[in-house]
Amino acid sequence: MKKTFKYLIFAALIAVTVFSFVIFGCKEPDKNGDEQNDPNVVVLKDIASNDIGSSAYSQKQPFNDITASELVAGIKLGWNLGNTLDAGASSSTPIADMETAWVKHKTNNENIRTLRRAGFNTIRIPVSWAKTTSKANNFKIPDVWMARVTEIANYAVAYDMYVIINTHHDEGIFGFKDTNVQDGINAFSIIWGQIADNFKNYNEKLIFEALNEPRTKGSSAEWSGGTKEERDNINKYYAAFVEVVRKSGGNNNNRFLLLNPYAASAENAAMTGLVLPEDTANKKLIVSYHHYAPYNFALNTNKTYNTWDKDKPSDIADIYNGVIRANSNFISKGIPVIIGEFGAMNKNNEETRAAWAEFYVGHARENGIPMVWWDNAIFEGNGELFGLLDRTTNKFPYPLVVNALLKGAGLQ
Repeated sequence: MKKTFKYLIFAALIAVTVFSFVIFGCKEPDKNGDEQNDPNVVVLKDIASNDIGSSAYSQKQPFNDITASELVAGIKLGWNLGNTLDAGASSSTPIADMETAWVKHKTNNENIRTLRRAGFNTIRIPVSWAKTTSKANNFKIPDVWMARVTEIANYAVAYDMYVIINTHHDEGIFGFKDTNVQDGINAFSIIWGQIADNFKNYNEKLIFEALNEPRTKGSSAEWSGGTKEERDNINKYYAAFVEVVRKSGGNNNNRFLLLNPYAASAENAAMTGLVLPEDTANKKLIVSYHHYAPYNFALNTNKTYNTWDKDKPSDIADIYNGVIRANSNFISKGIPVIIGEFGAMNKNNEETRAAWAEFYVGHARENGIPMVWWDNAIFEGNGELFGLLDRTTNKFPYPLVVNALLKGAGLQ
C-alpha cells in the first residue's frame, strides 16, 4: 500500500509539472530540443550577458556607422515596456513610485533577460518626462529619474538588444497648435538635450524616438491624421530634435533617430504630412507608425469582436493598407520603417490571435518592416488586455501567440 501511495504521489508531481509548463508557456531547452516544435512551449535559449552596471557610459563606445536601412534589417522582433516609465502618475507622486503607478511591479533584469532568451532582440522604453519636471525649474529632469531610465536601458544593452527611448504622454507641455508650438519646442529641446547628453556614448543600437503619438488630445481629427497646422508644427519639432541631438556630442552626431507621423497614424494624411528634416548625418533617420489592425479585432475592447481570418479580405485590408502607405511614402525612398506599437488584445481567442500575429508580422517582415508588440502588462478585466509577459513570474501565459510572433519574424 505504501509503495502504491508513493507511485501516486510521484505521478501527481509529474502531472503538476507538465500542467505548469502548458499553462505558463516557458521551458528551459532540453538536450534533444524536442520542444522546439511544440507551440505550447516558449523555448528560452541560453544568452550571454555583458554586465555594464547601472550607470550611463562615460566613454564613447564603438559605433557601427551603417545606414538606417542596415540597422533596421537587424531588428527582428520587439517588445514595449508599456504602462511603466510612461505611467500616468500625478505630478505629486514621488518619483520612486512613478514606475509602479499602473503596473505594480518594478522592472528587473530577469524580465529583460527572459524576453531576450525567448527571441526578442529589441525593447522600446516609453518614458514620460513631463511628470517629473516643469517650466518652473526650466524642465530639469531629476537625476533619480534619469538614473532609473538608464538602469532599465542597461538591462537590455547588456544582452546586446536594440533599445528605443522616447518621450511618451508629454502632450501637456508639447503643443502642436500655432498658439503653443514655440513654448512646446522650447521645452522639448531642453528635455531632449538632457536625454541626448546622458546617452551620447552608447553604440548604434540605442535609438532616440522624438515623440510617441504627437497629437492634440481630444481634437476632432486626433486619430484621422490631424490638421495641416498640426502636421506642419510636428515637422518643426523634428527639425529641432535633429539639431539638439546632433550637437550633443559623443556618438550622437550619427545616432539613429526615429520619427512618427501625426499620432503615429497609418492614415494617409498623417504619413504624407510627415516631412523629414535636414540632417547632417547621412541616412540615419527612421520612420515609425503604430497600427492595431484591424481595429475591431485588435483594439476594440468589445470581446465579441474576437474572430479573424487571413482569407477574408476585410480582415487583412487594414494591415495591407498600412504597409502599402509605408512603402509608398518612405521605404521606396530609402527611409526604413518600424511599426513601433501593435498587438491584439486577449478575448479568449489565443489560437486566432496566434494566426493573426504570424500573418501580420510575416507580411510586415516581407516588406522590411520589423514590429514591436505593445505589452501593457494587463491580463484581466474589461480593458485593453495586451499583456504578453507575466513580469512577476517571467512566464508567457499565451505561448501560441509568442511562438507565432517569433515564426512571423523568421526566428523559428
